[in-house]
Amino acid sequence: MKQRFRALMVVVMVLAAATAFAGGQQQSATDGPKTIGVIVPAVENPFFGAMQEIAGDKAEELGYRTIRLVHNDDATTQMQQFESLISQGVAAIILDNAGADATVAAVRRARDAGVGVFLVDREITQEGIAQAQIVSNNYQGATILAEYFVQLMGERGNYVELTGRDTDTNAHVRSRGYHDVIDQFAQMRMVAQQTANWSQTEAFRVMETILQQHPDIQGVIAGNDTMALGAQAALLAAGRRDVIVVGFDGSDDAIQSILRGELKATALQPVAEMAIQAAMQADRWIRTGSTDMPEKQSIDMVLITPANADQFERFAPKR
Repeated sequence: MKQRFRALMVVVMVLAAATAFAGGQQQSATDGPKTIGVIVPAVENPFFGAMQEIAGDKAEELGYRTIRLVHNDDATTQMQQFESLISQGVAAIILDNAGADATVAAVRRARDAGVGVFLVDREITQEGIAQAQIVSNNYQGATILAEYFVQLMGERGNYVELTGRDTDTNAHVRSRGYHDVIDQFAQMRMVAQQTANWSQTEAFRVMETILQQHPDIQGVIAGNDTMALGAQAALLAAGRRDVIVVGFDGSDDAIQSILRGELKATALQPVAEMAIQAAMQADRWIRTGSTDMPEKQSIDMVLITPANADQFERFAPKR
């Protein structure tokens, strides 16, 4: 009798433990909204600031908490941020990365922890470890900008190219797109090519130095808008309003400069669309385990000139 009683008590205890475990599981699953991390380079750059704001706001609209971080193009900081977000139990990370090669280890670490990574703007050098790589068609944008630049230059003249950060794949893709067009014109002569690391301040200093060495330049083609604006400021300070300057990104600052008759053109990156797509695809992956999209996704760019500059703001057509 006592043995049967003890056996019955064991069964009761097992059932109670199972019920408690199931209840605990149910509570953790409904404990509140999941979290998505959004990591970008310096938000002082309007491009990255808009990207983080739009992606984060869309994620919150979809019901998630967000943790918004800045890696300042430092791969070590980025890895530390990944480790922190993983330890906090985030469901996904939206990332504009700190280097095509240097970021692979961080993305792999997230994948191994079951955290989805959705890359925007900048690709990495390995496929199959991120859920999505959503980028502008940088080559297409570079070629349409270069064609317009050549037209503005009258297919001839001395020009300068300011390039982006060397660790960024986009810097090389844009430069290649520029030269695949410009190099077809024998009377277009590049007298200087120098990085300004995406920085407006650095571009100002670089342009001042280049002007001293090559006072006869007629044009500047830059790898992004912040460098173009820095170069334009240096040229204006030197009284050289005649030099044709074009940028790349389609920032509101660049558009306002075009409307003032300073910069002559830029290529608009669809930041808003990329950021929204990243948040929506992260949500779909979290809910269903799939984005139903290919990993590599490319969105075409738009040439912005004085003729259409008033039709765009915040990296998108005006509503």
